[in-house]
Amino acid sequence: MRDAYHEELDSIGEGLVEMARLVGSAIGRATTAMLDADLKLAESVIAADQKVDDLQHDLEARAIALLARQQPVATDLRIVVTSLRMSADLERSGDLAQHVAKLARLRFPDTAVPNDLHATILEMGQLAQRLMAKAAEVIITKDVDLALQLETDDDEMDLLHRTLFQHLIDDRWKHGIETAVDVTLLGRYYERFADHAVSVAKRVVYLVTGEHADEIQPPTQVDGA
Repeated sequence: MRDAYHEELDSIGEGLVEMARLVGSAIGRATTAMLDADLKLAESVIAADQKVDDLQHDLEARAIALLARQQPVATDLRIVVTSLRMSADLERSGDLAQHVAKLARLRFPDTAVPNDLHATILEMGQLAQRLMAKAAEVIITKDVDLALQLETDDDEMDLLHRTLFQHLIDDRWKHGIETAVDVTLLGRYYERFADHAVSVAKRVVYLVTGEHADEIQPPTQVDGA
């Protein structure tokens, strides 16, 4: 019975990793659909979000069943409760990728992104995908140091978001109000996606240590290391 219980705990972790990989792929494909005005790809991202939702519902049901049957305490309880919260972060990340794809579909055969902002949006999409890949690695390895690094990595997304905003308020902006709204929404989607990846990593820190990430100092690099 105890072996079956721990196998179930492990399977919940595996479900979280699968969700993270799916939403990471989704944000990358949604970005391509946006920049290339690829309607077929956008539609596939929108449809694929159902799998993320299904995984989240399944994981939630199994976690609640474990709580009811096993009444876990201490570390095991932390695993179950934290997993529920991580699954919510990952499901929301999938929704954000879907939002990007829906905007691509809405503007087809055009694109919501002006040519002079393609590079910035591409970089935001690639960074969002990398952050989620790192979050998946953190779930697998339970590496606290790696988890704490994600918040620093997220600073790059915040910088890109500010860069995007500077374009929008520049007097030389010539792309109109509708495009400004589209770009504002896109920037917010990527910024929030990155925030959810960081949140997942922080929850792993709590799972492992019992302390909140904000209470732990990230490792400092020694000069010359």
